Amino acid sequence: MSITLEGKLVIAISSRALFDLAASNKIFEEKGEEEYTKYQIEHENELLQCGVAFPLIKKLLELRNPITQDTMVEIILISKNDPNTGLRVFNSIEKHGLKITRAAFSRGRSPYKYLQAFKTDLFLSANPEDVMLALENGYASATIYEGIYSEGNDDLEEIRIAFDGDAVIFSDEAEKIYQDMGLIEFQRNESEKCEVPLAPGPFKMFLAALHNLQKTYKNESQKPIRTALVTARSAPAHKRAIKTLRAWGIGVDEAFFLGGLDKAAILESFNPHIFFDDQHTYCLNASKVVPTGHVPSGVKNKKQPDVET
Repeated sequence: MSITLEGKLVIAISSRALFDLAASNKIFEEKGEEEYTKYQIEHENELLQCGVAFPLIKKLLELRNPITQDTMVEIILISKNDPNTGLRVFNSIEKHGLKITRAAFSRGRSPYKYLQAFKTDLFLSANPEDVMLALENGYASATIYEGIYSEGNDDLEEIRIAFDGDAVIFSDEAEKIYQDMGLIEFQRNESEKCEVPLAPGPFKMFLAALHNLQKTYKNESQKPIRTALVTARSAPAHKRAIKTLRAWGIGVDEAFFLGGLDKAAILESFNPHIFFDDQHTYCLNASKVVPTGHVPSGVKNKKQPDVET
């Protein structure tokens, strides 16, 4: 019987999202591939420090089926290194004790086309262009913002993941109305359509996969995964969001309807291993207190046409 990843949550992650590779990446940008390769080989036995997404990946790898004790999550290293320079990353994976055994090295080319082969549920990268390509091809993807690695998250008993709503879990259909017509029309539209489910956003299927994973632990006293919706919506627009999730058969453990307030304070209290949002402003503020991934989806991320002068 062949080995498959069927039934597992599959997350693909780039080396720069997993480890702090700022120094070597600077060499690549300033001195080119040849010097970069030389540097990585010379330092391949030096332990890389943890990156922003490291605590999330570490905790996910610890998940076990409560009955069979089988692993529940597969992490795939997706790297634009070649296998030669990528050896340093794998050495650090081993030294950190991470059970990551599968990888794809694409030497400078975007690795998004390999996500399908691994049946990827989520792609995390420090490269915005790679994330955009993956997102455009139907994969839940986010650019990891630079931030402070938090060792405190290593001690949390549960994995906490927070999501924005519009253009992340949901489509940007309501956000378009807000941008084009303002808050009053947005609130009116959402009130009138509160019984009409929103169309899915790029992270709907990832949230559904997490929800299904949570079901595995329904009889456990200690649940290892906790999710939260953190949205700028407020009453009365909250109803449509809640009823959309209900229509999908997907639940979240906590929900925060902030009415445009900055999200950083509530995120600092919830303390997620990662937070996903489509708007740069929210991501920048959030990344100062929690690991944050930018989802380049929706009307706020569409390029404006050049204006001729």
